[in-house]
Amino acid sequence: MTTNDELQIIASIRGEVMSRKETTGENLFLVWGYPTAIFLLLEFAALMVLHEDWCEWLWVGIPLIGAPLMMYYLNEDYERTGRSTLNQNVILMMWIFIGFASFVGGMTMGLTGIFPLCYCAYQGLLIGMGCFMTGIILHFRPKTICGIIASFLSAVPLFLQGELWPWQLLVASLIAVVALIIPGHLFRRFVKSERNP
Repeated sequence: MTTNDELQIIASIRGEVMSRKETTGENLFLVWGYPTAIFLLLEFAALMVLHEDWCEWLWVGIPLIGAPLMMYYLNEDYERTGRSTLNQNVILMMWIFIGFASFVGGMTMGLTGIFPLCYCAYQGLLIGMGCFMTGIILHFRPKTICGIIASFLSAVPLFLQGELWPWQLLVASLIAVVALIIPGHLFRRFVKSERNP
């Protein structure tokens, strides 16, 4: 067997493996999108009605619901496919970093007193960039487009200052819808059609 024959066999095996790979993670955008949008809307409503400082802590419900659901769906995907791909790992690590950067940025902005000035814009930009990069990695154009739109929307909270600060939460909720919920549903439909042609 010559070297060319060996290379052709390797290429054909690689082609078969690549053609069998399954797209996974179709629920993850929705797992984070819905809690984010709902808890930010609840926070906005509570602040407008009750005017209490504790209302600003309602966002804690986002990771309390999102993290366990994310672990459940990641485990389900791994059990179904029996493996994780490089793309899955890169995307997961990127979103973990975005969550960490969002937490550290929020704590820093809270301690320095600039939280109401720019946190919603900062978080919106991180989410928009994450959606954009996920779309690029997966070659899924709707996620890329939604990420661009969300990144532009992240500038809007900067104009809502002072007494208008609670309205930033509405914009942040809209960013969650644009960057997570809409592309999440589109991607879920795409994955289902790919599995059942």
